[in-house]
Amino acid sequence: MAFLSDTLARVKPSPTIAVTTKAQQLKADGKDVIGLGAGEPDFDTPQNIKDAAKRAIDAGKTKYTAVDGIPELKAAICRKFKRENGLDYTPSQITVGTGGKQILYNALMATCNPGDEVIIPAPYWVSYPDMVLLAGGTPVTVECGIETDFKLTAEKLEAAITPKTKWFIFNSPSNPTGAGYTAEELKALTDVLIRHPQVWIMSDDMYEHLVFDDFRFATPAQVEPRLYDRTLTCNGVSKAYAMTGWRIGYAGGPVALIKAMGTIQSQSTSNPCSVSQYAAVEALDGPQGFLDENRKLFQRRRDLVVSMLNEASGITCPRPEGAFYVYPDISGCIGKTSAGGAPIKDDEAFATALLEETGVAVVFGAAFGVSPNFRVSYATSDAALEEACRRIQNFCAGLR
Repeated sequence: MAFLSDTLARVKPSPTIAVTTKAQQLKADGKDVIGLGAGEPDFDTPQNIKDAAKRAIDAGKTKYTAVDGIPELKAAICRKFKRENGLDYTPSQITVGTGGKQILYNALMATCNPGDEVIIPAPYWVSYPDMVLLAGGTPVTVECGIETDFKLTAEKLEAAITPKTKWFIFNSPSNPTGAGYTAEELKALTDVLIRHPQVWIMSDDMYEHLVFDDFRFATPAQVEPRLYDRTLTCNGVSKAYAMTGWRIGYAGGPVALIKAMGTIQSQSTSNPCSVSQYAAVEALDGPQGFLDENRKLFQRRRDLVVSMLNEASGITCPRPEGAFYVYPDISGCIGKTSAGGAPIKDDEAFATALLEETGVAVVFGAAFGVSPNFRVSYATSDAALEEACRRIQNFCAGLR
C-alpha cells in the first residue's frame, strides 16, 4: 500500500514559489541575486489598514468568526462590487477565504466531478491547472500566443467548449502576461458563453486596480449581465492593497455556489484570520487615493522594463495593459549557447543559465503554458530593475 495519495502525482509544486525560494537561498549563501520571480508589491501595507488591524487586536477581535467572513467585511465587499463594478450582491452571495487562491480552490472543489472540463487560456497562472486536477476535473488549456497579445479569441473559446465543459477561468489583467481585455474584447467572449448555458465563468480580477494608460477594467458579469447567475467574480486585497501576507480573498456569486464553497471551507481552514478581516474592511472602505499613486509607480516600472528588454538581443517584449508582469518572447535566444557554456535549448534552460551566470531570477515560460518566454515581476525597485535588465542584456549579447 502506497503511503502518499495518488492525487499528489497529478500536481506539481508551484514553479514561481520554487524560483523565489532558490533566489532567497542563493542570497543567503552570499550570492548577488536580483529576484524577479515574486508576485507581490515591494511596498508596505498602508498605515490606515495596519492601524485598523491594531484596533481589532486591542478590541479582542481575535476569536473564531463565521466560516466564510464577518458581516462587516461581507457588507464592505458588497459596497465595493456596487461602487467599482456595478454589480449588486447581497451578503449571502459573498464568501471570504484565506487568500484569492482558496476562493478559486473552494469553487472547483465544490463543483468539479471526474470528467468535468475547465477551460484555461494559456499563458495561465501556474496554480489554475493543478487546482482543477486536485478537484478531480480536467484542465483544457487553450494557447494564446504573442500574435494575439496573449489574449483568447472568441473563435478559440468556441472551439474549446464541449458538452463536458463546466468552467471557464478568466483572468484580466493576466498573471503572467499583464494582458488586459477591453470591454469589447470581453464582450466577444461573453457572446460565446451565452450560447453555452452549461459553462460557468470564474473571473479572477485580482489585478483590477493595476491598469495603465487609458485602459479601463471590466469584468464578465458587468459586460454581460445575462451571465450574472453563472459567474463567480473573484478578487482580494493582496495585490492592490499590498496585503499579500494578510491572506484575504473574496468572491461574489450565486447563493447555492457560495453555500457549497462555505461547506468546503468549513472542513478545511474554517474562517480566515479575524484580524486580517477587520483590516480588509478598512482597505475596501478607507481612503483609496494611494491606489492611483501605486498604479503610476508600476506604470513607470513597466515602461522601464519593456524598453530595456526590447534592447536585448533575441528578445521581444510586449507592452502589457496591467498587473506588474511582462512576458517577453525569447525565440531569438533558443538554440544558442551562453557565455558560460550552457546550451539554451528551451526557456527553462535560459532561466537556469541566467540565474547561475548573472544572478537574475525569472520564471520560465513553460511553467505558464506558453514557450519560449519568461516572466518578469517588476514589483521591485527601479534600481534593481535597471541592473537586472542590464544583466539580461549582457547575457543575451553573450549568446553564441
